Amino acid sequence: MFEKILYPTDFSDVSKKALDYIEQLKKAGAKEVIVLHVIDERGIGPVTRFAPGNADAVLQSLEADSRKEARSIEAKLKQKGFTVKVRIEAGVPLREILKAEEEEKVSAIVIGSHGKTNLEQMVLGSVSEKVIRLSKSPVLVVKR
Repeated sequence: MFEKILYPTDFSDVSKKALDYIEQLKKAGAKEVIVLHVIDERGIGPVTRFAPGNADAVLQSLEADSRKEARSIEAKLKQKGFTVKVRIEAGVPLREILKAEEEEKVSAIVIGSHGKTNLEQMVLGSVSEKVIRLSKSPVLVVKR
């Protein structure tokens, strides 16, 4: 039923907690996990405005750090028997999550309820809330 899981992560504690749920989905037939991290391009804008020469270096550094963190998650999931694909994208998180959902033809999305910027909405993180409303796949939201 849930063979292919999309796991969007910002590497926050809540998103890492979602890994435990993905591991439990293995018992329900999950075989593959797409680990997606989105470097929010809206956060890079001020860098390009105030230090235009450093924008590429900042982006490369963010990508390298993200890839390192994602590879750690990949190793953990592979150890549990999953096939894993890592995607590091730059863009607006919601758009990139929905784009990956469609491109990868996932069975479900497992996402943390709040990310690193959890002050935007106190009840449910803004990205999580929008993914719930706009995705075509079932969404498992993991609470703090």
